Amino acid sequence: MRQDDRVTDREPVLDPALMRKHYRAEGIDETELADHPMEQFGRWFALAARDGLLYEPNAMVVSTADAEGRTSSRTVLMKQYDEQGFVFFTNYESRKARDLAANPYVSLLFPWHAMARQVIVGGTARRTGRDETAAYFRTRPHGSQLGAWTSTQSAVISSRAELDTAYAELAARYPEGEQVPVPPNWGGFRVAPQTVEFWQGRENRLHDRLRYVVREDGSWRVERLSP
Repeated sequence: MRQDDRVTDREPVLDPALMRKHYRAEGIDETELADHPMEQFGRWFALAARDGLLYEPNAMVVSTADAEGRTSSRTVLMKQYDEQGFVFFTNYESRKARDLAANPYVSLLFPWHAMARQVIVGGTARRTGRDETAAYFRTRPHGSQLGAWTSTQSAVISSRAELDTAYAELAARYPEGEQVPVPPNWGGFRVAPQTVEFWQGRENRLHDRLRYVVREDGSWRVERLSP
């Protein structure tokens, strides 16, 4: 069979062109929104996290660009949010951290597919202070603390065995119950939002998209986007 035949004869259940869901969720209206986007995010996040509806509702796609404009994306876990923005933690020598050092503009995407919702954030990232980083590091399980030391994130390694050996050496050095120091090249980023879009799926692909945009005085205006 030719390659073209395999493509055109694909089973309907496997054909991306035929995969679609019909969203029937209620919409969102400007009059229902909170004055501040982080308060509105809190409302949606509470629903997303409730009753185990979503797997890891704090998972978000972080998109960065390097100094030459080459983009990259990856999924990380949001570990804090407040009026100042969204916080995640990483190795400061990773690709995303190097990108942010050269270009602080970042995009975040919370893909809450089970709710037919997305939250899309555009903003700038800056490092958190060491005290804040240390406070979060102490909440991590012992194994995750060791993992932060083990991984030279984004670097090429020779094998899985190399990684496992490095972890085993650290586990022997810092056994369970012993305090693990915070790695000097590891810490947080806080993304201060400049735009926050709340996307709600609707019937006939006529989705609701309401976007907060920050004004020069720090207040927010809301605009409706065409789907």
